[in-house]
Amino acid sequence: MPREIHLRLRRLRLRMEQTGTDAFAVLHLPNVFYLSGFTGSAGALFVEQSSATLFTDGRYKTQSREELRGTGVIASISRGSALSALGAHLAARKGRGVMRVGFDPTHVTFAGQSALEREAGRRIRWRPETGWVEEMRAIKSVAELAQMRRAAGLISEVFEKVVNFVRPGTTELELAAEVDYQMRKLGAEGPSFDTIVASGSRGALPHARPTSKRLKRKGLVVLDMGAILGHYCSDMTRTLCLGKAPKRVKTWYQAVLEAQAAAIEALGVGVEAGAPDLAARRVLASFKLDKYFVHSTGHGLGIEVHEDPRLAAGQKGPLQAGMVVTVEPGVYVEGVGGIRIEDDVAILSRGTRTLTTAPRGLLEL
Repeated sequence: MPREIHLRLRRLRLRMEQTGTDAFAVLHLPNVFYLSGFTGSAGALFVEQSSATLFTDGRYKTQSREELRGTGVIASISRGSALSALGAHLAARKGRGVMRVGFDPTHVTFAGQSALEREAGRRIRWRPETGWVEEMRAIKSVAELAQMRRAAGLISEVFEKVVNFVRPGTTELELAAEVDYQMRKLGAEGPSFDTIVASGSRGALPHARPTSKRLKRKGLVVLDMGAILGHYCSDMTRTLCLGKAPKRVKTWYQAVLEAQAAAIEALGVGVEAGAPDLAARRVLASFKLDKYFVHSTGHGLGIEVHEDPRLAAGQKGPLQAGMVVTVEPGVYVEGVGGIRIEDDVAILSRGTRTLTTAPRGLLEL
């Protein structure tokens, strides 16, 4: 981990040098972790060409010392907030001219930014720079890809265990609790997001929250689950059918399966991020189901469950080796239910690798 952090800080400093930025304030905790290894719930990282300082409070005195060891990042412990400590640090600069400090405005409230500017003083020229760290995070190292493969393997194993609990009479909440329990039992730090269990007509809600509704003897059940392992997320969806699936449901399922395969086939280095989405929609259109696909085809995955890139219509940016994305087309028919199949896929210099391994075929229970 320390070696990775040294390389990441070097890349950030190179960009600072290229843009004439003297320092960069990192205010988003996932980015703080990425650039320092610090996992606390309060912190701001200040990166200069010759130093990097983590501002945090007394709760993390011991933790920060342990987590920052070997990274070259030093901890500054204060009684107040991390933002206030950063502002005071900048205000205390003596004998220097104007300092140009970059920050990502999407990660600080207007009130927080105003307070920081006020405390830092007039000799600081704040430069809004959006997405610098996120662009770095989008390209995973060999070590990160290995960790994400383990996280994907864990959630795949969870699914195979949970299938045995999908039975009539079980509530959606009970099933979601079983998913979360199995994650923890297998070593996950927690879920990547609130587990989704949607049965029957509720499956037509892509982000349905589990309820006390009991699973019926017949009908579709959508399970969307993800686990955090070693600070990296997985994200996988499978759709099951209680009882024998009607012919139209089998057709819908086959359409989604083929749409996902087409989207995965469209992934590749240099491909526009919108291309997999277009490929999935073309398949669904051939089944006359495209109007029932109401969200994008996928998103980047990593320290957070939603990262760059977006696999969506109109996205022009090229996909790059090292990116990990979800591929999750779906069909949602109001009053009937929904079908979504989602897997995590790594884009490699030559081809792709699907990280999640749970069976994709229609399971009739």
